[in-house]
Parts: sequence; C-alpha cells; structure tokens
Amino acid sequence: MLSLAVNNPRRQIPLSQDAALVLALAGTAMAFSHSAEDEAERWLRAMRMHGRVGQALQGLGVGESPLMTGSEARPGRPPLGPKVVDDATAKAQDYAYRRGAATVGTAELLFAVMEVYGRMFDRALYLRGASREELLERLSTVEADAEPVVGNGS
Repeated sequence: MLSLAVNNPRRQIPLSQDAALVLALAGTAMAFSHSAEDEAERWLRAMRMHGRVGQALQGLGVGESPLMTGSEARPGRPPLGPKVVDDATAKAQDYAYRRGAATVGTAELLFAVMEVYGRMFDRALYLRGASREELLERLSTVEADAEPVVGNGS
C-alpha cells in the first residue's frame, strides 16, 4: 500500500508550510539518530513547535527542553534511517488524500509518525509528561478552534 501512496499521482498532495518545515527538520535530524527510539524523539522535537500539532503539544506542556531519555545509551531498535522521512511523507499524503485535504498538515504527519513508530513515539510523549490520548484530544480541540464558522453571520 505504501508504494500506491508514493506512485499514485492523485495522492501527491502539497505540504503546508508547517509540515514542510517539520519534514526538513526531521530529515536533517535522522542522520544523527542512534536508534529508532531516538528517531521518534527527534520527530517529537521537530513537531512540538510547528503547526497545529505544535500548538497541541505546547498546550500539554511539552516544552523546548532538550529531549534526553538515554536512548543513545541503551541498545534499541536500529534506526530506520533517512528513508523514514519519505515513508512518513507518503503516509501523511495518504491521510490527507483520504480526508480530502488541500494540503498535508502537521496532523497528518503526526498520524504517519505514530503509525511508523508506534510505542516508541508513545514513550517519547510519556517521557515528556503526555500521552497519545491526551495529544489527540488536545489536537481535536485545536482543530475545532481553527475550523471556520459557517452560518448566517449572527
């Protein structure tokens, strides 16, 4: 299915400015990762300051303090490598396509990263005092606040 998302021109949805910035930061950071767990933390670092996901993370108190969990010190799953950025992008484009979005946002990137890293991303959140459930709840609030109001103007 991943190859369909990459090769299907219908799913080549452009990136929002925030999503492009997150991908650029994550792409640069992956080269310095020591494990897949470290990569998951680097994704969190890239996401926490940008777009609606950044707003949600900040709302949960996930701040700018350095992400230091010791994942470099303990053996973990080998890094997925720079290719993971392309995989996450393709998954995010697929999410955006399925919901009819005009651009890929940070929310689609978040869902893609959660799919790729699973519990490793959950652990990175946990170590910052947040959970997947809290993040998704906060993100839904941020998304709802950003939705345009449709009505008669009254």
